[in-house]
Amino acid sequence: MAEDSELWYVICDGPFIPTKTIGEPVVTIPKTIKEFNVTDRKAVEKNFRAKKIFICDIGPDEYNRISACQSAKEIWEALQTKHDGTTQVKQTKIDMLTSEYEFFRMKDDESIQDMHTRFTSIINELHSLGEIIPKNKLVKRILSVLPGS
Repeated sequence: MAEDSELWYVICDGPFIPTKTIGEPVVTIPKTIKEFNVTDRKAVEKNFRAKKIFICDIGPDEYNRISACQSAKEIWEALQTKHDGTTQVKQTKIDMLTSEYEFFRMKDDESIQDMHTRFTSIINELHSLGEIIPKNKLVKRILSVLPGS
C-alpha cells in the first residue's frame, strides 16, 4: 500500500486496541477514548484510514457486504472470501487448474501465440492462488506440447 505501509499491518493483524493494566492481580483492559494519548490516537486512526480506503474503492454491492464490518481486517477477510472463496473453494480451484496444466495440449487449429496465451493464463491463475510452478517445469511442459514441425 503506497498510502502507508503500516495500514497493511492493520489490515492483516487487526486494529490496535490501547490497553491499560489495573488491580491486584494485574488485569489488562481496553482504555476508554478519554484515556487515549497521542500515540494511541494515531495507532487507532490507522484502522479508520484503512477502512476509508476500502470503502472509497468499492461499489455499492460490495459496500452492502462489508458495511457491518468493524475493522479493516474484517473488511479484507469478507472481500477475500467473496472473491477467492473459502479455503475449500480455493483448493478446488487449484486442483482444477493443476489438472488443466497437466493435461494441457496445443489445439489443432491454434497458433503458438494463442497456445502460449492460454498456457500463461493457467499459470497466472495458479500463481494468484499461491501455487507456483518452477520455471524449468514450465519450459519443459510448453516444449512437450509444441508440434514437431
